Amino acid sequence: MFEILFLGTSASAPSVHRGLAANLVMHQEHRFLVDCGEGTQRQILQSGCGFKRLDKILITHGHLDHILGLGGLLSTLTRWEAVEKVEIWAGKSALERIRDLLFQVVFRGERAQFNIELIPLETGVVFDNKLFSVHAFPVSHRGPDCFGFVFEEKEHRPFLNDRADALNVPFGPERSQLVRGLPVTLAGGRLVLPEDVLGPVVSGTKLVYVGDAGRTDNLVEYCQSADALAIEATYIEQERDLAKNFQHLTAQQAATLAAQSGVQQLLLTHVSRRYRERDILAEAQAVFPNVSIARDMDQVQVRRRADVSA
Repeated sequence: MFEILFLGTSASAPSVHRGLAANLVMHQEHRFLVDCGEGTQRQILQSGCGFKRLDKILITHGHLDHILGLGGLLSTLTRWEAVEKVEIWAGKSALERIRDLLFQVVFRGERAQFNIELIPLETGVVFDNKLFSVHAFPVSHRGPDCFGFVFEEKEHRPFLNDRADALNVPFGPERSQLVRGLPVTLAGGRLVLPEDVLGPVVSGTKLVYVGDAGRTDNLVEYCQSADALAIEATYIEQERDLAKNFQHLTAQQAATLAAQSGVQQLLLTHVSRRYRERDILAEAQAVFPNVSIARDMDQVQVRRRADVSA
């Protein structure tokens, strides 16, 4: 299961009720801040999450409404000593802006109290452990080096307690060993194989996050069968030409992508204050029913489809 906390859901400029782009994706003890618009550190404090373990930041692209909050956030972190290292992943052009912001402005003439690692982002694996991975994929927007992210749990075989009970497998290290795919020998000498107590392979939860985007035809393969898709909906169809000129999406385009990709749930963000929320929602729901518009401080649990239906 993943959780996504929407810290900022406004497009381009903040509104009274919406901050600039920033989202926190969580999986157990791991936390990924995706984008860091102006005011993000205040949103983090207001959410109650705090700054601990906030050591991985993923940037979709280098526009100022997605990166300006890095200055204040990292300045605060160096004083609060909440982390020992921060990794900032971004495309090359975005990293140039971020490097100037941090080392020519925020930390000019002084040294941060923790290691700040700027990592060029390319298509492929960003993070990988035994439970889940994060992959970056290319997105078309104004300028080069724009990315989206796939957060996906690894395939696994569920442990079947009823079978283990029938075989008299005791609770404790024996069951843990079987979960890891290793055979165990019981006290009476009976050998129990993982195949005896593990079910068929099931897919893990898949969450896809897309920041600003000017087209969707190149995103279908990455969004395919996602349990949730979080994506921008800056415009509505009434101003589709304007959306095209600025390389943003309408709510209808985002919903069409969700329908084409077989997505379970659509989460719209990066919305403009020029529209009423109900008009954005109505346009998207006409194409894809299971859609919601994220608001600041909304926290959504993303589960595998079988878990949702259970």
